[in-house]
Amino acid sequence: MNAAAANIGVVGLAVMGSNLARNLASREGNTVAVYNRSREKTDQLVAEHPEAGFIPAFSYEEFAASLSKPRTAIIMVKAGRGTDAVIDELVKVFEPGDIIVDGGNAYFPDTIRREKAVRETGINFVGAGISGGEEGALNGPSIMPGGSDESWVTLGPILKSIAAVADDGEPCVTHIGHDGAGHFVKMVHNGIEYADMQLIAEAYDLIRRGTGKAPAEIAEIFAEWNRGELESYLIEITAEVLRQVDAETGKPLVDVILDQAGAKGTGAWTVQTALSLGVPVSGIAEATFARSLSSHPEQREVARVLPGPDTEFHVDDVDGFVEDVRQALFASKIIAYSQGFDEIRAGAAEYDWTIDLGAVSKIWRAGCIIRAQFLNRIADAYAEQPELPVLATAPYFADALTRGQAAWRRVVVAATQAGIPSPAFSSSLAYYDGLRADRLPAALVQGQRDFFGAHTYKRIDKEGTFHTLWSGDRTEVEAEDTH
Repeated sequence: MNAAAANIGVVGLAVMGSNLARNLASREGNTVAVYNRSREKTDQLVAEHPEAGFIPAFSYEEFAASLSKPRTAIIMVKAGRGTDAVIDELVKVFEPGDIIVDGGNAYFPDTIRREKAVRETGINFVGAGISGGEEGALNGPSIMPGGSDESWVTLGPILKSIAAVADDGEPCVTHIGHDGAGHFVKMVHNGIEYADMQLIAEAYDLIRRGTGKAPAEIAEIFAEWNRGELESYLIEITAEVLRQVDAETGKPLVDVILDQAGAKGTGAWTVQTALSLGVPVSGIAEATFARSLSSHPEQREVARVLPGPDTEFHVDDVDGFVEDVRQALFASKIIAYSQGFDEIRAGAAEYDWTIDLGAVSKIWRAGCIIRAQFLNRIADAYAEQPELPVLATAPYFADALTRGQAAWRRVVVAATQAGIPSPAFSSSLAYYDGLRADRLPAALVQGQRDFFGAHTYKRIDKEGTFHTLWSGDRTEVEAEDTH
């Protein structure tokens, strides 16, 4: 039996788990216990990294015995039933005050359920979103933990020791809020990631089709953009992807990759949750649907008989068009983040979480997939106005939208006339116009709803709720009088 020498343990030693364990072991003050259902993975990790000083365990009892109190374990297994199975085993060998952390991509209602059940045993359960992939797990991820205040006292210093560090020296981790708050914020992070990637893809597509530039030439455009206000990890890697040549065919790699995008569910969760909260996240939704459409080649094959524009798409002012696309990309990106932060605010209100939106933007500045210079501006906006109702209306973003809206409109018009799908660009612009409209056609929708379902409506000129008796003389009555 191992002596209680480890201050942190990791269960699940696939690539993410083993990398996270190595990251933990490399930080001063941490001694790491490791356990995997398959003994071979544990033996392999310990043998390949003797410098880490791992304490291997080959049963849950050994694992618990190797941890100092309060015992703290991070689960890194596939989300779903596997997570529940590991939790059940740890609860058997842990004691009140100990901490179980789920570091997988769990759906936040599952985390709420698990936290409630585990709390009844006196053990703390923490759902922690971890972003940055395999590299982030090893070298420093962005971490979004939920859970109790008590658990953060022990867990906070450990997570700060392994988190990515922003340019100002701040670790990219903060206590997001209680129970499922951490996994909720990670879900929205991934939804924003969907939108960001789709917008970049649409920008590439428009430039390629409109200018005839080769992928390598467009790579240089993205590299240039990465030196300005669009500076981000996703823009950086886009340039690298577009530069890559396929060794077998000699063609640009992007031209031999099948145009069917995969998804693991977090984009859909973000959209489904936003619908239940009544929060429009149209940019994220269209990005999610674009992946879905790409994954139905049988429908796309049949639909090629549908007519499109008669003329070829080609722009005369190449430099001007590229600049228009850049501005449209930045404007649409602002909308995607604004919608994402709207959803976080609404989720916090619905589930009684206290979430610091400025702190969220700060922990996304390094380590995660959507890390970008842009996030400093979001942090500044919430520092100046913590209750900012719409991120897009903060002075910096409002100025950027003002400067870019003409270009944005030109790009959407050009794409529409050319028959080039740009769902994320166009839906973001439509949301922007809806947001700033003095009056929306929802008044007619309310009239229709009252006509066929007596759903009632309110008036602009007096208080109360009303219903029109649509048959006969179209009499309007106060709704309370109709029942």
